[in-house]
Amino acid sequence: MSHLPVIVGMGGINPAGRTSGHQAFRRTVLDALPADQQRQTLEGLAALMRLVEHSEEGWHDSQGQPVEAPAQSLRDQVLNHTLIRRNEDPRFLDPGMPSNRQASMQLAEPLRFTLRRRQLPEHLPEDWQVRDIDVREVEVSVPAGVLEVLLPDAQLPKVRAAAQLPSGFDPANLYRSVHHPRGLSLAVFGASDCLGASGLSWETLRQQLNPDHIAVYAGNSIGQLDDQGWGGLLKSLVSGQRATSKQMPLGYGQMPADFLNAYVLGSVGGTGAALGACASFLYNLRLGIDDIRAGRRRVVMVGTADAPITPEIIEGFRAMGALADDAGLKALDALELLTDSDYQRACRPFARNCGFTMAEASQFVLLMDDALALEVGADILGAVPDVFVNADGYKRSISAPGIGNYITLGKATALVRDMLGEKSLKERSFLHAHGTSTPKNRITESHVFDEIARANGISDWPVVAIKAFIGHSQGSAAGDQLASALGSFAHDLLPGIPTLDTVADDVYAERLRFSQTAQTFRADAAFINAKGFGGNNATGVVLSPAVTERLLTQRHGAAAVNAWKTRRETTREAAAAYLAQADRGHYAPRYQFGEAVLEGPELDIHADRIHIPGYDHAVSLTSDNPFGCLDEESEE
Repeated sequence: MSHLPVIVGMGGINPAGRTSGHQAFRRTVLDALPADQQRQTLEGLAALMRLVEHSEEGWHDSQGQPVEAPAQSLRDQVLNHTLIRRNEDPRFLDPGMPSNRQASMQLAEPLRFTLRRRQLPEHLPEDWQVRDIDVREVEVSVPAGVLEVLLPDAQLPKVRAAAQLPSGFDPANLYRSVHHPRGLSLAVFGASDCLGASGLSWETLRQQLNPDHIAVYAGNSIGQLDDQGWGGLLKSLVSGQRATSKQMPLGYGQMPADFLNAYVLGSVGGTGAALGACASFLYNLRLGIDDIRAGRRRVVMVGTADAPITPEIIEGFRAMGALADDAGLKALDALELLTDSDYQRACRPFARNCGFTMAEASQFVLLMDDALALEVGADILGAVPDVFVNADGYKRSISAPGIGNYITLGKATALVRDMLGEKSLKERSFLHAHGTSTPKNRITESHVFDEIARANGISDWPVVAIKAFIGHSQGSAAGDQLASALGSFAHDLLPGIPTLDTVADDVYAERLRFSQTAQTFRADAAFINAKGFGGNNATGVVLSPAVTERLLTQRHGAAAVNAWKTRRETTREAAAAYLAQADRGHYAPRYQFGEAVLEGPELDIHADRIHIPGYDHAVSLTSDNPFGCLDEESEE
């Protein structure tokens, strides 16, 4: 019997808030929640944004002054500084983004200036004359004629909409980060949030396992391209800055996995990162699912962390025509000027639209095989039986649409029908669309959905498109969708598409259900869809906790499930204690730099096993051999 991969923890952060406790999900369905949950969500976000702090005396502001009813008094500030909004990064504000402009200066007469000796070019132009002033300064004389220069400039950004993390939240301030790229700080926070919200003790859990039964699959879509990573490295020479020893190694796309192994989990098990553009989260999820189903691993941390809101990346996507820039938004609504509310409506999946909105996010889930989850009393949030991946085949261009997504979604629906039956597929499943808000996506993805619905006899398939709230976080986008789906299971609510005033005429909507507002819906399954650049299509299947419990009973028996529920109470108490602290803005990311370091001599090595200090169980060196044994005497 194959092992069933179940989700026993989730954590992270995106423009809607913290993943754990479904805080970010609740922000996207805020008006549909009961009053007490609205209050809890707004207070938790206010604490996350450092607008208020909580102590034994109650809520107070950063100056220590008491704050009465923060959910009410700070509501507008929280709502206006979460989700998609006008970019708040100083580089995108007036006077504009720092840049240089090439120029040829025609000097009518010689130019003379002084500068520090260390600022002289290594290769001086032949016609420059340099005179020493002292040990630090020199005088330079340049003859009349043409002088090629770079003039400092500031370019007004053409794209001002962005889906940034809630204002005031900076993961790097929560632990001892030293020149960490933002994506890696997000990864440390996301993985720590996942562990805390699971209610499980990581030290206790890993002592129960062979160290090789743990794995981490985490990365992102394009590496760390801010100034602390490859972005700073690649422009260091032309910008006159020095490359640092950290920029090269910290820029790699698999670095989130490396950071988790080295500083968060201390894992010596499997590791890796699969990069698949916008489908990267699902690619990594698939690696974890395959490992657990095959019995190679019993616990897998899966996730992504993307921080692509930089001037260079945004300009690159804008040049492709992929982003909703200011000119496009003005044209959509025939506006002369854009207001803050216009930027908040920048992303319009399946409506008349002009491009996607760049976002940042970090999403992590902790997977476990179902037998171990029952044994340790884990709180099971759902199950992920499979992720399907298919390429597009021959294409007109790398960015053109193809056929792979028809195959991935078709396989996913077939699996749900086989596992849960026709009724669950037709009446109790919903689609989490990639929904980027580009004109091409609204046509191609809706056609995939409509055709697969027709093939399966589905007439009214609910479609969720949360990029309308949180933008497109690149490789983490499907992680945002998965976290939202788990929130839908917990609250029986599907987020609406608030920017969908009218479904566009070219959308294939005959068998699909779109809604502007949140809808009550009790689901058995969700389909997480991703259409990545270059033809990286993936569709993941996630099952609700209720359906997962029925599967567990069928697989392990009622007695085992009842015993698990008893053990689960302790786990839930620990998770609730973590979430209570988190909702008050108290975080302690797990970051263990330089602790319990092992380099080899400490190991106890045998032919069939290796004992590692700090682990109760040895690593088995015995491998499955499906190839048989060569007869040693056959050579003779």
